[in-house]
Amino acid sequence: MIRPNMHYADLKQSYLFYRIAQKTKAYSEANPEKHLYRMGIGDVSQPLCPAVISALHAAVEDQADADRFHGYMPECGAAFLREAIAAHYAERGVALAPDEVFVSSGASDELGDILDLFDRDSACLVIEPAYPAYVGANVMAGRRIVHLASGIEDGFLPAPDPKLEAELIYICSPNNPTGAVFSRLQLQSWVDWANARGAVILFDAAYEAFIEDETLPHSIFELPGARTCAIEICSLSKTAGFTGTRLGYTVIPKDLERHGMNFNGMWVSNRTTKTNGVSYIIQRGAAAVFTPEGQRQIRETISIYKNNARVLTEALDALGIWYTGGKNAPYIWLRCPGGMDSWEFFDRLLHEIQVVGTPGEGFGACGEGFFRFSTFGSPEETMEAANRLRRLLKNG
Repeated sequence: MIRPNMHYADLKQSYLFYRIAQKTKAYSEANPEKHLYRMGIGDVSQPLCPAVISALHAAVEDQADADRFHGYMPECGAAFLREAIAAHYAERGVALAPDEVFVSSGASDELGDILDLFDRDSACLVIEPAYPAYVGANVMAGRRIVHLASGIEDGFLPAPDPKLEAELIYICSPNNPTGAVFSRLQLQSWVDWANARGAVILFDAAYEAFIEDETLPHSIFELPGARTCAIEICSLSKTAGFTGTRLGYTVIPKDLERHGMNFNGMWVSNRTTKTNGVSYIIQRGAAAVFTPEGQRQIRETISIYKNNARVLTEALDALGIWYTGGKNAPYIWLRCPGGMDSWEFFDRLLHEIQVVGTPGEGFGACGEGFFRFSTFGSPEETMEAANRLRRLLKNG
C-alpha cells in the first residue's frame, strides 16, 4: 500500500482564511440584508491599468496571427520580460543579469516551490507574526521550523539572535501581516548573520511598491553581501493588480552557492523540469508594468490604496488605538481594544458593524491580541468601514 506524505497530518486543521470565510458565510446566510465591508483578505479592488490592458489585447491579437503566434514560452521567462525587470532593478542601483530573474505564476507559488532547492534536514526560521503559507509549506515538506516571535517592544522587526539555529530564513518586508518595514541597518544585520552561518534568506518583497520612505530598502540586493545569501521573491499581485492574472518573479544571484552547488543553476534545472513557463499573453501584460507609462499608472492605483490606509489610520488615531503599518505597506496591524482576543474582536466587528478583518492569532501565537486590516478595498467601502469603526469604539 502506498504511503502518503504523513506531514500533511501536522497541518493546522482550521486554516485562517477558510475559518474567516465560514464565519462570514454563516453570518450572511443568517442576515441576507446586511452588506459586509471586507477589510480582511488582501485582494485588490481596482482594475488593471490601461497600459497592461492594451498590452494584453495586443498579445491576444498576436496569438491570432500565424506570424506572431507564440506557443510554449521559455520555462524561466521570456527574454523581453526578464530584461525589463532587470532594468527596473538597475533604476534603484541594483545590478542584475536578466538570467538572474525567473518569471513565475506568482509569489505564493514560488514561496513553496523554492523549498525544492534545500535539504529537508535544513531548519527553517519563520519570524512571526507571519504569512501562514511560510509555515504550512515547510510543515508539508517535513522541515523543522524555528519560530522567532516579535512584538510591540521591537516594532515587530526582531534582530537576529546569535543563539538561533536555522539554515533557511523567511523575511517579509514590508511585512504581511504587520506592515512593518526593516530599515537598511536592521536588514543588514540579517544579511550579515546569514552570511556568517552559511544560511539563505528567502526575502518576500511582494509589497515593496508601497514603500514611500526612500530611506527604506525596496530590495534586499540594495545591501552589501546579499548576493551571497539571499533569494528575492516578488509579485505583481498588489503592485499592479495581478491577483487574478497571476505573475511574479524570483531573483537568484549567480553568486549564491553552498557545498559547491549553484542555486541559480539548480533553479534553472527545477523550472525546466517542473514547469512549461508562464503564458505569452500574461508576460506581455507584465512587461507593460515596467514601462514609464505603466509605472505612472500603477502608482496612481497604489495611491488609492494608500489613501484607504490614511482613512483607516486616522480613525485609529482618533480612537487612541495602537497600530503599525499603513504608511509604507498596504496592511494595518492594530492592538485589539479593551483586552479582547483577536477572534473575539473579529466577531464583534462582524456582528455589530459588518466589518471583516483578519484575527492576528492566525499569523502565529504572538499575533494573539492583534488584528489586521487590508487597505485594498474600494475607497467608498473603506470610508464607511472607518466611520462604523469610529462609532462602535468611540465609547470603548
